[in-house]
This record gives sequence, C-alpha cells and structure tokens, in this order.
Amino acid sequence: MHTLPQQLANGLFLGSMYGLIAIGYTMVYGIVQLINFAHGEIYMTGAFGALAIYTNLPSSLSIWAALPLMLIGGALVSVVIAVGAERLAYRPLRNAPRLAPLITAIGLSLALQQAVFNWYPDAKSGKRFPQLPGGPFHIGSVDVQSGDLFLLGAAVICMLALGIFVRSSRTGRAMQATAQDPDTAKLMGVDTNRIIIIAFAIGGFFAAVAGLASGLKYGQIQYNMGFQAGLKAFTAAVLGGIGNIYGAMLGGLVLGIAEACATAYIANVPGMEQFGGGAWAQVWAFVLLIVVLLVRPQGLLGERVADRA
Repeated sequence: MHTLPQQLANGLFLGSMYGLIAIGYTMVYGIVQLINFAHGEIYMTGAFGALAIYTNLPSSLSIWAALPLMLIGGALVSVVIAVGAERLAYRPLRNAPRLAPLITAIGLSLALQQAVFNWYPDAKSGKRFPQLPGGPFHIGSVDVQSGDLFLLGAAVICMLALGIFVRSSRTGRAMQATAQDPDTAKLMGVDTNRIIIIAFAIGGFFAAVAGLASGLKYGQIQYNMGFQAGLKAFTAAVLGGIGNIYGAMLGGLVLGIAEACATAYIANVPGMEQFGGGAWAQVWAFVLLIVVLLVRPQGLLGERVADRA
C-alpha cells in the first residue's frame, strides 16, 4: 500500500528501530567523544543471541513465553560485547589520537561480522527468525503487523525509561556531569570509568532490543545486517544532534519517515522513475542529512550539554 498514512506508519516503525540503535552512538559520543562504529554489529549480535536462545528452547513453548527469554539472551550478548569492547579495545586508546579508536572500531566491526558468519555459516542468505502471531491489524487505511507494534512499544518504553533514568537517578546525574566535564566530575568523586561502562551497557541493551524487534518484524536476520543499520543509525544520531539522546530518537523517526516516503513516492514523479525504489533508500537518507546539516550544522536539537549523556 502506497497511501500516505501507510507510508508514515512504515516510517515510524523503521525510525523507531533507527532511534534505538542511534541512542547507543549518541550516549557513547556524549561521554567519551568516541564514534563506536562497531555498534551496528552489537545490534546484529543481539539479534543472533536472541535467536540462539529461541532455538534451544522447547518447541512446545509459545513465542510469547519465549520472548522475555530471547530479550534477556540477546541483551546479555550485546551488553557483554559492548562492555568488553570498551574495556579491552577502547579504554587503552582513550588518550591516543582519535584515528586509533576509529580504526579499532572498524576492525572490531569486521571481526564480529566474521565471528557470527563462522558460527552460522548459513547466515549469509539469512537466518529464519520467529515472528509474533496475529495481524495484520487494520487501523483505518493502515496495516500494522504484530512485530511493528512490538517495535514501537519497545522504543517508547526504552526512551521513557532512559529519560527518567538520566534525569532522576544518581547515576544518570553522574552521566550528565561526566558528559559536561569528565575531569571536574572525577574531582567531585564520580567514577568516570564506571559511568562510561554504564553508557556502553545501556547502548548495548538498546541495540539488542532493536535487533530482536528487527527479527520479529522482518522474519530473518543476517550476519551483515549491522553495517547498513548502524550507518543509518549513526546518520540519525548526527541528524538529531550527536550527543543528544532525545535528538537521536527524533533523528531516527525523521530519517525513517523520509526514507519510507521517498522510496514510495519519488518513483511516481515524472522523470524521477529511476530514483525511486528500495535501491535508492540509502541515497535519500544521506541527502536529507546533508540538507539538514547545511541549514542547521548542530542537528535538529543541537548538542545540549546537560542532556548529552
């Protein structure tokens, strides 16, 4: 269906996934000024972790009963990899030239891809992922699948929980202090290493939620799914204002809606037929980013230092 409400809904669901991944990018950047380009692979490993749990559960167990266990399994895999990457790969390079952690992140990304490919040799063509029963649900002229509802609900719950955590908890305030001035925060008794690990862990958890939701939505996962999703999520983080957690989700939603509408409608514009369709979805995402940054270089919400964590 190419109705405008349907495309807006498709963009909303897609943007929610981008936003969940983008929060991991923006939290880490807001605290340690590091672009973790391996974050897309953390999202991918979360999806495969959830699938590994599901395949080892009794076949008589329903998907609804398995869902919490899949989330826990995927989250454990993603969080362990994210925290391990910070402790073993990024922390030793914290005071090194910025190119060093960037190259390390790219290398880690490729290593994680290859590790999953070797563990699941048939993952190149896609591993089948269980889907939630029910649907499609018809809301006016919009068709919604059960996986879409899970994705949207998970994004809303995660974003609300993160906002409350950052604003109201002692650790959240320590994250804000570390993001604003890590040296002063350390002098005030804040354990900045612990705060950085928490930021990586939260980003890993959100990536795992996105990985699980992606599998439920599309019905399959691939070993290289993290590269493209990670690139889009990084674009969303920059679009919303890198370092701003609310901007990351807003950027994801804007990017998702723009991508869905451009893919559906540009092919119908006379003379633009060759620029529509899924193959051009990646291009229009970056066109939007360039236009926004030309008009507003700091992103849609800018970089609010107090909320960068």
